Amino acid sequence: MHPSEEIHCEKSGRLRGKTIVLGMTGSIAATECFSAIREMIRHGAKVIPVMTPAAARLASPEAIEFASGMKPVIELTGQAEHIKYMGDGTAADVFIVYPATANTISKMACGIDDTSVTSMATVALGAGIPVAVAPAMHGAMMRNPAVAASLDRLRSMGVHVIGPRADGPREKVASKEEVVAWAVRLLSRSDLSGRRILVVGGRSEEPLDSMRLITNRSTGLMSLMLAQRAFERGAAVDLWMGGCDVPIPDYLPARRYASVRELVGMLDGISHDVVIVPAALADFTPASLYEGKIPSGKPYEVVLNPVPKVLPLIRERCGNVIGFKAESGLGPAALEERARERLEEYGLKAVVANDIDDAGRSSSSAILVTAQGSENITGSKYDVSDRILDFCVGLR
Repeated sequence: MHPSEEIHCEKSGRLRGKTIVLGMTGSIAATECFSAIREMIRHGAKVIPVMTPAAARLASPEAIEFASGMKPVIELTGQAEHIKYMGDGTAADVFIVYPATANTISKMACGIDDTSVTSMATVALGAGIPVAVAPAMHGAMMRNPAVAASLDRLRSMGVHVIGPRADGPREKVASKEEVVAWAVRLLSRSDLSGRRILVVGGRSEEPLDSMRLITNRSTGLMSLMLAQRAFERGAAVDLWMGGCDVPIPDYLPARRYASVRELVGMLDGISHDVVIVPAALADFTPASLYEGKIPSGKPYEVVLNPVPKVLPLIRERCGNVIGFKAESGLGPAALEERARERLEEYGLKAVVANDIDDAGRSSSSAILVTAQGSENITGSKYDVSDRILDFCVGLR
């Protein structure tokens, strides 16, 4: 067994059975490809590396072969590798150029074939295989009108552009997590393509003094999973996140809030097709903020004032709102009844009701309640997210 097989599907099976041809070009970011290839394999992909001679000078072909379990294609041979992998659209599922230099981007836009990577691109585009490029170059190069025009031309040809991420004067290549997410996006059902989805998640944190907060145990994992899966299914996603215990990927546009008051101040920014609100928000906030730190060892009385209910305010700005209702210790019938009360009171499209006593870190015991009925969607948070997004597909 090759060492690459030991990590196959280690993280998920989202790319199981898929073949990714990875084109590496002569950017110093080629040194990132070892970990990117391993990350793709951890999600189930077979990765075929293709390198320009310049890339082979920056990243050892032997290291890339170890990472992928496949000898990289550096020069085309009598095996006609560009036809073998791209010619009839059955061998490769997607072609990703990572990293993509200004040189290769411009050649691809002009149909120039002078490396194994550009030849692969030409055949892939002709065969209708999904193609993506992840630019990596100095910011001034990205702003060069010729390079910008080449990227625009690639977009007009159906090529997807991944990143880059601005970092001062540099345009840094997309992270391995973003490339994997795009691979999943390009190889998944695109049933949310063209839809703008906002996920409001995390926990609110109401200040008590300069140090202390009133909050809850929500981790934000459900919110993050919903945003990731919506992105992977083709949506344009925004994530508004309160306090959370999960890292937010750099490819998800995110805004942060702390208190319910801060979140309410953000609501004018809603212009989305669907808003999903798994956020765990406070019902009360301290009537006044103690200046400094409340002294220890003495009784201290706190007066709590109610905060505005956020779901009705969101509903005023969007017709397709999905709320969440968390309860403890209720049976299925009572849980559904509570969810239906909220559904009707706020005019929501659906309410996801979950029993926090039965939930795990990566799973959820949940019921999807709509005007038409209810459905048990208990499972992993990945699966629950997909069931909720399945419902969103039909919303107009």
